[in-house]
Amino acid sequence: MMEQKRITPKSPRAALEPERVSGPARRSRTARHPLVVAGNAVFTVLIIFALVIGGGLYVGKARYEDEGPLAADKVVNIPRGLGIRDIADLLVREGVIDQPWIFIGGVLVLKAKDELKFGEYQFTKQASLRDVIGTIIEGKVVQHQMTIPEGLTSEQIVQRLLDNDVLAGNIREMPREGSLLPETYKFTRGMSREQIIQRMQQAQRRLLQDVWEHRSPDLPLKTPEQLVTLASIVEKETGRPEERSRVASVFVNRLKQRMRLQSDPTIIYGLVGGKGTLGRPILRSEIDQPTPYNTYVIDGLPPGPIANPGRASLEAVANPARTKELFFVADGSGGHAFSETLDQHQRNVARLRAIEQQQKDGSAGEAAAPAPAAVAPAAAPTPTRRSQSRSSTTR
Repeated sequence: MMEQKRITPKSPRAALEPERVSGPARRSRTARHPLVVAGNAVFTVLIIFALVIGGGLYVGKARYEDEGPLAADKVVNIPRGLGIRDIADLLVREGVIDQPWIFIGGVLVLKAKDELKFGEYQFTKQASLRDVIGTIIEGKVVQHQMTIPEGLTSEQIVQRLLDNDVLAGNIREMPREGSLLPETYKFTRGMSREQIIQRMQQAQRRLLQDVWEHRSPDLPLKTPEQLVTLASIVEKETGRPEERSRVASVFVNRLKQRMRLQSDPTIIYGLVGGKGTLGRPILRSEIDQPTPYNTYVIDGLPPGPIANPGRASLEAVANPARTKELFFVADGSGGHAFSETLDQHQRNVARLRAIEQQQKDGSAGEAAAPAPAAVAPAAAPTPTRRSQSRSSTTR
């Protein structure tokens, strides 16, 4: 056994006294200073605040990138003049987002408050806030489009623009006939109708300049305006692309031989002008009725276009087919039969009448039978013209 160390007191009284233990060290005066205490408190608050902000940013970022509430693709129009809070409220009402404050925060973090663009936007199903904000900042507005068919008059085109409720504003004056290029035009909601008219006119001028510069050298036309006029007649005479060049050739050959063009669409335009359609067959008396546009009465070209021709008709007139044909008539199938002589033309007319009679007899004798193929309105001769034996371009 280890020998225990024996403590020998100096006296019996000293042995009865408790052993003295030193107390804890007192805090320094620096540690107890009010500024230090306050600094520690502020530091603690800052740490807590940083943790809260960090957690908020983490949650906000997650929600910023998460899928949104939109159940299906949706188009929303953001009007001009809305502020960031108004836009957020609008998107909430439309069901595009459900966290307006995160939307506002995202915009502010991106420093894009002044980059939010008005317009019509299509948001995809479950678009995230990131996608929504990016779409608006980049101005990815919905593109609408309108197709203007070839052969419409300016008045008919203007009416189509007025009927389109996506466009805005009025049209100050009727565009000159033949000055608008039929084409498909894209635009955004709120674009003015005047802007569309100007685009159509600019497109027509550019195209006409190019076509005129590449025209056939022996073309009997003196100005680009005359080319547009003849192209508008070709446009109204046939809707078949493969026939345009031959129809143009017939009219060019007639101009070279100083023959009257004798085109039915010019009769109609002389009667109704920009309205475009007569709504009934041409009457016998109207064939010889003098108007500035009636090419059965006047020599050469009418004073201006009778419609707005498309690119194909302009190019067909600028470079028509090389033929000696002077006549064409509907062939009963939607196209035309062409001929160089009056005798051949009259045989083609007789053949057409026989086809029409067969169709008439068949429809009268078999009411339940399928109807024969209809002749295209632009190609079919009018009832009055069928009885004509005169020399004619088309009938």
